[in-house]
Amino acid sequence: MTDNNIATQARVEPVTSWSKVWLIPLIALGVGVWMVYQQLSQQGPVVQIEFRSAEGLEPGKTKIRARDVEVGLVKEITLAKDLSSVIVTARMTADADPLLTQDANFWVVTPKVSLSGISGLSTLLSGAYIKLEPGNSPQRSVRFKGLDTPPLTPAGAPGLHLTLSSGQDFAYAAGDPIIYKGLEVGKIDHVHFNVAERTVYYNAFIQAPYNKLVTSNSRFWNASGVKMDLSAEGLSIQAGNLQTLLTNGVTFGVPAHLPQGEVITERTYFKVYPDYEQATAPDFQYSQEYLLLLEDSVKGLFPGAPVTYRGLNIGKVLAVNLPLEQQPAYLEPQYQIPVLISLYPGQIGLSDNLVGKQKLDEKMDLWIQDGLHASLGNGNLLTGKQLIELTYAPLSARHNDLVSLQNYRVIPSVSGELSQLTEKFSALLDKFNHLPLQELAENASDMLGTSAQTMVEIRTSLQSMQGLLAELQDKQLVEQLRATLASLEQLAADFADGSTSQGELQRTLQQIQRTLQQSQPLLQQLNQTPNSLIFSGQGDESQPRATGAN
Repeated sequence: MTDNNIATQARVEPVTSWSKVWLIPLIALGVGVWMVYQQLSQQGPVVQIEFRSAEGLEPGKTKIRARDVEVGLVKEITLAKDLSSVIVTARMTADADPLLTQDANFWVVTPKVSLSGISGLSTLLSGAYIKLEPGNSPQRSVRFKGLDTPPLTPAGAPGLHLTLSSGQDFAYAAGDPIIYKGLEVGKIDHVHFNVAERTVYYNAFIQAPYNKLVTSNSRFWNASGVKMDLSAEGLSIQAGNLQTLLTNGVTFGVPAHLPQGEVITERTYFKVYPDYEQATAPDFQYSQEYLLLLEDSVKGLFPGAPVTYRGLNIGKVLAVNLPLEQQPAYLEPQYQIPVLISLYPGQIGLSDNLVGKQKLDEKMDLWIQDGLHASLGNGNLLTGKQLIELTYAPLSARHNDLVSLQNYRVIPSVSGELSQLTEKFSALLDKFNHLPLQELAENASDMLGTSAQTMVEIRTSLQSMQGLLAELQDKQLVEQLRATLASLEQLAADFADGSTSQGELQRTLQQIQRTLQQSQPLLQQLNQTPNSLIFSGQGDESQPRATGAN
């Protein structure tokens, strides 16, 4: 009973349908949703960048960086519809959204070696990447055109933008330096050739704080390579820094005769002069053109060459061999080379205005009548460049006629000093060539032959004379010997037996013998008593005695 009651009283509890095991997938789902949300919240917009080629770019690997911070990743690379470029689709981060302005720049960073330095070495290991440089535009954009090369001047960089132009034959490239007293203060950003004007324009940037050096009176000139000038003062060499020795470069400054001027604060146009001398020369507004007709060679005379008067620069050459109407052919003997020059009233001592230009025209006619003329002069001994010299000709070479040709007043011209020297030397050579050198040489040869024959005859005569002298000397010696022998024979004959001389000699010897015999007693006495000739008498009286003897 008891067991049955217990069995009937058993408690039945309902089974629940939810289990704690489901907590694990729910937590995983929440984490996944949170990660998706976090990922979506951190993603920025999708941008499209057009490049010329996709070299070095890979979808899913190539990153986009701004100031070395990753701000995007390349997702897809496709060809453009016209097949001339590629479209790079990239997902940007949310932090990069403010950087996507309309003037933002994109370019591919790869290793690059140039004269200005080495860049992009880090990509040798990590691979190429796309660099983003934000702009200053307030408008946003998601479509951009990538640059082939990185911009030389960052957008918004402090400094001054300038426009430079040069009409010379030298040209600059993007990246060429702008130098101030040997220090690089800027670069050429962009080069543009205006086909209509046939002029090259350069966009240049002077970085701060050097932009304050550019004033309204600044002059820019070429500083490329090495300039050598050989003049009367000696050899001078001018050069910029090492970079301008390898590439081109521009420098600037304020000429000494001008004030500093006002500081330039906005884009301004400047002309680039060929060298320092032309850049610092006074800039005159008024000039008057004149024509020269030269008979000398104009080799080394170029447009821009100076026109001088007694060493003072008063103008420049505008054109050489100017086309004129009804001119003879070049090979005609009467052809004269027309050279157009320009004179500045301000450099001649007149006012630099319209009145000074009119006075120059009036005075030029008087100067021509007084003998003013033009000639070619040597401008540089090393390069052979020529210039135009104005001076007064001698009275014998003056041309006082006033001639005009195609509305240009013609200044008479004469041969230059070099041409005159060449003509004199040529005349001297002509005279030398007209000398009868062959006849003179033949006469000289005949004279030398005659002289040689004469010398031989003189030598033969001298030898004959020596023989004669020798014979004469021998004859004189023989005669002297003969005379001496004759004298000896005469002397021997005088002392021969029975001759008078021999008898006289014998008598003299006998007399000498008798005299010696007679003087023999005297000699004996002298030997015995030497003082007998002084003291006469007995010998005892001749003895000396002592004083006081008895």
